Amino acid sequence: MSEALDAVDAKILDLIQHDAGLSVAEIAERVGLSSSPCWRRIKRLEDAGVIQRRVTILDRDLLGLGFEVYCTVKLSLPTKDNLDAFEQAIIRLAEVVQCATVTGSADYELRVVTRDMHAFDDFLRDKILSLGLVSNIESRIVIRSVKNTTAAPLGLVSPYVSAQG
Repeated sequence: MSEALDAVDAKILDLIQHDAGLSVAEIAERVGLSSSPCWRRIKRLEDAGVIQRRVTILDRDLLGLGFEVYCTVKLSLPTKDNLDAFEQAIIRLAEVVQCATVTGSADYELRVVTRDMHAFDDFLRDKILSLGLVSNIESRIVIRSVKNTTAAPLGLVSPYVSAQG
């Protein structure tokens, strides 16, 4: 799809990935279109799967969810059934905001958000270790987040938007 991104599509994507609350009229004005053609472009990008969904980003600290941990997880026996079982369990855990299969000595990297150290300990004991699939977990507590974005680096696939982060 990146080859089919013209200047207007790229600008639309850049605008809505930074502020999903913009109205079609606001987006249209900023990219130099009227509302109807702008809406059709957005709809086409949604239908193509480029725009997956629109969300609101909450301030976790203000909600009392400022404890963030990266966990490297190694399964006891990484068989297909165990990998599938672990992934299905992780999908259901609200505390896990990101999970990726990784290369190297571990099987997964998790990003976990919770209230505090005690809640994290409960999460590990009651929800991860109780699965009976994990042989090792290494946890790294986030002291300060330097950069946290959901924005795709559109400048790498389109010359029409800035490559700056």
